[in-house]
Amino acid sequence: MKLGILKEASDTRVAIIPDTLKKFKDLGLDILVEKGAGQKASFDDESYQAEAKLHERQELLKNADILVSVLPPEDLDKFPAGKFLVSQFQPYNDTGITERLNKLGIHAFSMDMIPRTSLAQSMDVLSSMASVAGYKAVLEAGRLLPRYMPMMITAAGSIKPARVLVLGAGVAGLQAIATARRLGAMVEAFDTRSAAKEEVLSLGAKFVEVEGAKDDKDAGGYAVEQSEEYLKRQRAEVQARAIKADIIITTAQVRGRKAPILVPTSTVEQMKKGSVIIDLASSTGGNVELSKDNELIEHQGVSIYGNSNLAALMPQDSSTLYSNNLYNFFKYFMKDGALNWRENDEIIEGALITPKDKILSNG
Repeated sequence: MKLGILKEASDTRVAIIPDTLKKFKDLGLDILVEKGAGQKASFDDESYQAEAKLHERQELLKNADILVSVLPPEDLDKFPAGKFLVSQFQPYNDTGITERLNKLGIHAFSMDMIPRTSLAQSMDVLSSMASVAGYKAVLEAGRLLPRYMPMMITAAGSIKPARVLVLGAGVAGLQAIATARRLGAMVEAFDTRSAAKEEVLSLGAKFVEVEGAKDDKDAGGYAVEQSEEYLKRQRAEVQARAIKADIIITTAQVRGRKAPILVPTSTVEQMKKGSVIIDLASSTGGNVELSKDNELIEHQGVSIYGNSNLAALMPQDSSTLYSNNLYNFFKYFMKDGALNWRENDEIIEGALITPKDKILSNG
């Protein structure tokens, strides 16, 4: 089978990096790469040529059996029917994508739909990208903050360490905590899951507890929708902490629903001037009432940056992680250069978002 690596239309990453090509070829795949696919991630065309053939897009779409991308291609209507496409479709948020793919006759696997189990951990794109986003969120906050992160003792006087509040202690939140601690900040973190407390404390941060949360261990790393009574108590506790914070990083998303508002306008207006908020949930409505996706705004002296795709600001390492996730998925799914279907396989059938019977009926 021929595997085609697509160039992203609106993202800096690339689905497969040159260093991983040999491993894909060892699975029995011939590799085709769209010209310029890796340039924005600092991988030039020459770095692919030893293991792959370069093609223009239309030629690639025609010749490849399986196509891979980071984000869903914008020109799906130009894809020949019967092609396999592996990407991140987010069907919970883009509810019409599955029907569209089905009508076009494209067999689609969504990497973000792979079950977040121990067996599939090496394929977990959500965790890979969240880890990068959590790290980058702290760096972006530090760039916008008009003061030091660590405590500084100088001949001219002492500077107190910055106070950081992280809302949501999943993969992104934990990485944000670890990064902020490395930079010398005082860190507090909140999560509805009591199980997160031990992880937060192990990173040297203080865990903020609000009693009475619904705890769902099977939520796949997403937040769980809470009762209004709990949300009121949560907002009150968050507000008390936020007023003292220099930086707030929010990460809570509910799969398939609007993100919960954790920082209302009234809280922002009580924060210190010069404070910074990074909202990683902005693409699904945001945890901050005032945030706008992919925009940096200022409200009464507080900078609010909404960006759910911070991993794209570190395209080289993000592409490396995504490439490894893809390889582990293909390694699990392929045998002797062909797709290996297993009955009732939760990983394969979890990732497949178009009808399986159409693939089997076509051989």
